[in-house]
Amino acid sequence: MPKPKGQKNTKNKAKHTKLLNRKINKQKAEKVLRKERLKAIIKKAKS
Repeated sequence: MPKPKGQKNTKNKAKHTKLLNRKINKQKAEKVLRKERLKAIIKKAKS
């Protein structure tokens, strides 16, 4: 049976968005950390 008109599943949407944002932020942080590590290794190798 369908939901009455106007009812939306905002609670789950908000939760999903929160989790996705957490995942995306984690990936961005890891990417930056990886770049910094590589820069440090390259600098050490050059010297």
